[in-house]
Amino acid sequence: MTRATILDTGVLIAYLMPKDKFHAWAVSQLSQISTPVLTNEAVITEACFLAQRIHNGQETILKLIKQGHIIIPFNLSQEIEAIENLMKRYASVPMSLADACLVRMSEMYV
Repeated sequence: MTRATILDTGVLIAYLMPKDKFHAWAVSQLSQISTPVLTNEAVITEACFLAQRIHNGQETILKLIKQGHIIIPFNLSQEIEAIENLMKRYASVPMSLADACLVRMSEMYV
């Protein structure tokens, strides 16, 4: 796969929330990307949880996936050993599951 843009929870929430201090930046950055962004289900889970406080937030996230603007190519079952190793390696941080999946995705797709 060629270079890809990987989407984290914070950017997605900033994009959806006009009052977020990074909203304008997120909209600007995402508008410059012509291909779909990649993420993982752990990020989508976090984003949907946080989007409960945004009018139509969860629905918009699901719509972005349905329309192909966000793609979820990551398969946790296939990458579980790498994820476990990352979470052990960064246990002092600590590293969330979503963060570990994003790091692994960066190794795979960027």
